[in-house]
Amino acid sequence: MYYCCGITEKGVMPHNEDALLIGRTVLDNGETEQFPGAPFIAAVSDGVSGERSGEVASKMCLEMVGEIHYNGRMHLDQRLYDVHRRLAEYSAGDPNAHNMQATLCGIAVDENGGILAFNVGDSRLYRFRRGRLRQISRDQSLVQLLYEEGSITKEQRRTHIHRNIIFPAFGNVTATPKIDITPIEGMEAGDVLLLCTDGLSDHVSSLDIEEILELPVSMPERLRLMADRSLEKDCRDNITIIAVVNYE
Repeated sequence: MYYCCGITEKGVMPHNEDALLIGRTVLDNGETEQFPGAPFIAAVSDGVSGERSGEVASKMCLEMVGEIHYNGRMHLDQRLYDVHRRLAEYSAGDPNAHNMQATLCGIAVDENGGILAFNVGDSRLYRFRRGRLRQISRDQSLVQLLYEEGSITKEQRRTHIHRNIIFPAFGNVTATPKIDITPIEGMEAGDVLLLCTDGLSDHVSSLDIEEILELPVSMPERLRLMADRSLEKDCRDNITIIAVVNYE
């Protein structure tokens, strides 16, 4: 049994280029709580900075993902590539949305409780277990490559001048994104899967997230505290967070 809650907000920005998906619900402002029955998909998306119609791209991307009737026999990567192609076709045919793109990071829970994580871009998936937070997704970004080759430190990733340069995302009209698919095994009762856009991960440390997730308050209150912490640290981005709690 899973409990999901999510929050998405524009922060100090004039509009929200983030969105979230839980089950069939797509939200680009506000909060939601759900107890989705398996199978279901939960995901976050962020319109790529510097591209036009980012807010359209993220919401449209998640609406298309929400149309997927997921099951454990499905080739999820093929369905997600279909989403990319549909977005690219739309942006190629609309001058006002030319080359609109969006990141996508999420989980798909099948009818037997199996979980696949998927990621394109630099939104993130973490697992929180017994007080410790571990990143599951891998950022598809220039700074991640620089970090892996040893050119910059982990802390420098957060402030590097090129931290917003990511690999091709969903909707790119000139290149096909690489969709990372990762099975999540060994889920335990009480585990929390945390999905977020870089409005959180660029400003709030893993230690801060761990501290907030340990607080004796409701999960929606904890997500609000995370968003507030990011804003306190001078976040100049939209903020979107989903918590998926395993109660089995």
